[in-house]
Amino acid sequence: MIRVTVVYEAQLLRTALVELLRSGGVTVVSSLSRWPHGPAAGESEPDVYVADAECLPPSEKRLVAAAAPGSGEGARVRPVLLALVPGQRPGVLRRAHAAGAAGFVDQNAPKDRLLEAVHRLANGERFIDDTLALGFLQAAEMPLTRRELSVLSLAADGAPVAEIAATLFLTKGTVRNYMASVIRKVGARNRVDAIRIAQGAGWT
Repeated sequence: MIRVTVVYEAQLLRTALVELLRSGGVTVVSSLSRWPHGPAAGESEPDVYVADAECLPPSEKRLVAAAAPGSGEGARVRPVLLALVPGQRPGVLRRAHAAGAAGFVDQNAPKDRLLEAVHRLANGERFIDDTLALGFLQAAEMPLTRRELSVLSLAADGAPVAEIAATLFLTKGTVRNYMASVIRKVGARNRVDAIRIAQGAGWT
């Protein structure tokens, strides 16, 4: 028996995903709208988290242990993360990889591919959807540093330069320099255009 926790913000899609997994013989032990801090009281951890990659916290810290390569009982690590990724947003793919995902499935993949990925991860293997190859290449080419991303994320939330500086313990001049670097690196015309490009790629 494979036990799965589904993490998907949109309730309608989360419910549909739960039914899809159950129809494939997978036991769904819980479904959540956001990434959990740990199992709820009285609940055991699942074998696999099936999560919308956009629900994963924007952090460089692994959310789960990395699955060991290979297969078989001795190679299993519990729990493992299967990320559902929009192929056209390499920044989201990068976030899922940083979180320790052992499997990646395109959100537009057919049911059988998702079920195959769940079974392979539960057996200690990795799974990468063939259609995400270009996304991985683009994710590897993400040009911004972590600090530049922090500045850009706050700017995208509408924070003025002074607030960004106070939040990140920087001078206002340093914040402006970071923004200028971001605009140059992503080929944007201005700050608003840089935010649009970064959000479109899933970097923020």
